[in-house]
Amino acid sequence: MTMLPTFTLRRAALLSLALAVSCPAGLHAKTKQRRAALQAADTAPEPAAYGAREDVMRFADEAAQRQGLEADWVRESLSRARFVPTVARLIMPPPAGTAKNWAAYRGRFVEPRRIRAGLAFWQDNERWLQLAEERYGVPPAIVVGIVGVETIYGQQTGGFRVLDALATLSFDFPTGRRDRSAFFRSELENFLLMCRRESLDPTLPLGSYAGAMGLPQFMPSSVLKYGIDFDGDGHVDLHSSPADVIGSVANYLAAFGWERGGPTHFGVAAPVEVRDRALLLVPDILPSFSRDEFAERGAVLDEPGHAWDGKLALVELSNGDAAPSYVAGTGNFYAITRYNWSSYYAMAVIELGEAVRRQRR
Repeated sequence: MTMLPTFTLRRAALLSLALAVSCPAGLHAKTKQRRAALQAADTAPEPAAYGAREDVMRFADEAAQRQGLEADWVRESLSRARFVPTVARLIMPPPAGTAKNWAAYRGRFVEPRRIRAGLAFWQDNERWLQLAEERYGVPPAIVVGIVGVETIYGQQTGGFRVLDALATLSFDFPTGRRDRSAFFRSELENFLLMCRRESLDPTLPLGSYAGAMGLPQFMPSSVLKYGIDFDGDGHVDLHSSPADVIGSVANYLAAFGWERGGPTHFGVAAPVEVRDRALLLVPDILPSFSRDEFAERGAVLDEPGHAWDGKLALVELSNGDAAPSYVAGTGNFYAITRYNWSSYYAMAVIELGEAVRRQRR
């Protein structure tokens, strides 16, 4: 919800009054409504700015000192940040009791629109995808899957000013969930550092309500750590350079342990015994068991899984009221979850990328 300036609300209230006067039949019936509108206009708050807050300016000075930035520039930048109520609302978790459903989740991402857009993205950027695989070992389908799940290849990158989103979550994190304001203050600091390095006006970059940016939805710290100038133009541009996007995503996964040439998962029939299944599920998505340990607990791997020598994780994907689905995740599956800590996300990335790859045949 965008807050209107006070003068706009007053103008609307006066217009309402004028319309009512021009229609005598409705004059008495709308008297209370007119008065309420005028009162609201007189008392409507201005959009909350952070420049007048001592805690924000103190943060500005401390951040400037830590990062070697000009204190006046950091102060001036933060003074232009605004509190955004919608950001505070969207960061809240879903209602309690919301059941996870892999089939429904998959349907949101592995669908014709994304597959068509992914095919075009792959065709337009094939040489960069090949170069990224050569350099980092990450297959094109995985990179294509991530960019498609994140933003439909740039169609949905977010419309919030990153400065506002990060300031809101840094200094006015909502109550009712675990406080992550320290994380967002760190990201805000990294965002200002990123803007200074790239000579960007901090009020210009747009992103998600959480401050993620560009086609791959990198947080500012990830831009600084893993962003790659893959096209060699002297800038890391994750909004309009597909080459930089592709190189940065591949670099990110490689940094989190992507194994060149390795699979992401295998088919598996989960143990029938509840106790055995529960024991294999304890480490969640962290690969912790050998194929022999899977067999000892009654988990039956598919044929390719029988030949795998690495560690595995039994990954459970709930399907609402239906029976859950299971896969045996490898270290590469785990690497994808470092991008977004969700097994559902990882499977959507894998299956979208594979669906696009099949369309190329």
